[in-house]
Amino acid sequence: MAEPAAEASPPADGVTEAEAAAARPRGFRLLGEDKSVHQALGGGKAADVLLWKDKKTSAAVIGGATVLWVLFEVVDYHFLTLISHVLIGVLAILFLWSKATIFIKKSPPDIPEVKISEDLAVNVVLALRTDINQALHLLREIALGHDLMKFLGVIVGLWILSEIGSLCDFLTLFYVAVLMLHTVPILYHKYQDKVDHFAGKAHVELSRQYSVLDEKVLSKIPRGPAKDKKQN
Repeated sequence: MAEPAAEASPPADGVTEAEAAAARPRGFRLLGEDKSVHQALGGGKAADVLLWKDKKTSAAVIGGATVLWVLFEVVDYHFLTLISHVLIGVLAILFLWSKATIFIKKSPPDIPEVKISEDLAVNVVLALRTDINQALHLLREIALGHDLMKFLGVIVGLWILSEIGSLCDFLTLFYVAVLMLHTVPILYHKYQDKVDHFAGKAHVELSRQYSVLDEKVLSKIPRGPAKDKKQN
């Protein structure tokens, strides 16, 4: 007689991630108060993959990214050549299979019709439009001199990106980003209290250094005209 299916086991400590986040000692938190790593990553399927809750999918993503990196960087395969060879193989197999079913008296392969729905296309375009508009607004604010900190942050970020680009190509950078996305969140989730403790100390020290810099240098730099506030 078959045994009844086991119910989903609760977390080892008997509480949810949100409750565990709320129960942690108060102090500096990289993700904010009462917010778990899973919630910070969106709390959906993507968060499960990045935190290795769905181990099969996480391993498939890492494996697929590794195969592509080896093909393009180690074997020196070209993207257009790879796509062409894959399509040639798939189309040849399906064509021969469809023809063979005529002689063996079997039904042809059931190939679903794939279409991009209008709703999906509109949602993608709207999402891109929002992100692009936010980026353009940020660049405009920086160009007008409204926010010195954003200006310095963007300049430093672009300089770091240029240095990374001189060390490796885009594909290697993308592969490293995939690896980091599947390792950094789970490591932070495991050692969150220790990381937040050291991050708090660093935050206090950086705030102190920035106060000195602002008092001696930044406050003396002319700023752009203040934005007019809309009257109700």
